[in-house]
Amino acid sequence: MTYFTGAVAAVPTANKDKYADHVAAAWPLFRSYGAIRMVETWGADVPKGKVTDFQGAVDAREDETIVFSWIEWPDKATADASWQKMQDDPAMKDMPEMPFDGSRMVFGGFAPVYEAGTHSGAGYYQGFLLAVPEKNKAPYVEMADEGWKMFQKGGALGMVECWGEDVPRGKKTDLYRATRAEDGEVPVFSWAAWPDRATCDAAAKAMEAEMGDMQDMPEMPFDGMRMMWAGFDPLFDSGKAT
Repeated sequence: MTYFTGAVAAVPTANKDKYADHVAAAWPLFRSYGAIRMVETWGADVPKGKVTDFQGAVDAREDETIVFSWIEWPDKATADASWQKMQDDPAMKDMPEMPFDGSRMVFGGFAPVYEAGTHSGAGYYQGFLLAVPEKNKAPYVEMADEGWKMFQKGGALGMVECWGEDVPRGKKTDLYRATRAEDGEVPVFSWAAWPDRATCDAAAKAMEAEMGDMQDMPEMPFDGMRMMWAGFDPLFDSGKAT
């Protein structure tokens, strides 16, 4: 079953090109460990939130930009084995120095619980982080299906919802603290692919108006006040890399 490693980091804005070079150099290694695809996106519309936001998730500074990324694996076993291979691989010594503070990066291993559409032709992404009660997994998947219908109507190309399976606790930051997860809640990492930002923005306004006209909105199976979302431009996609 497909498995994803999802991550969010804060990168000095001035280091954008260095970061792009770094991930381009890292991809051949991940591919040799069995990765199927790697996508890195650069923050384009990252709002501040009242309860949670991407900046707070990684303790971002004013001169840093949020990066939202994922690696796709054929299964969890391959993903798990890759981290040991990485530690033992001499090629890691030849990798350029990370152009950001890796100690503030949040990440985890995720299993997809809902997938629809495609990423082919995506020129813009929306990234989401949230915490969902374990007992509400099935209702959340049902809600994702309804959400996809609205996204698709607005012009979205695809959507993926991933359920946390191996999400580590961190010394400085982690996905539990990022989403203010409570006991019994699971971090969820998800994204929607759009042809461009204009289509995404127009769909957001239309959906907001549509939901405002609905008198009996179904209760969400999670605390929406703690969900964070943002818009990202593609920075690196191994599916398009030469």
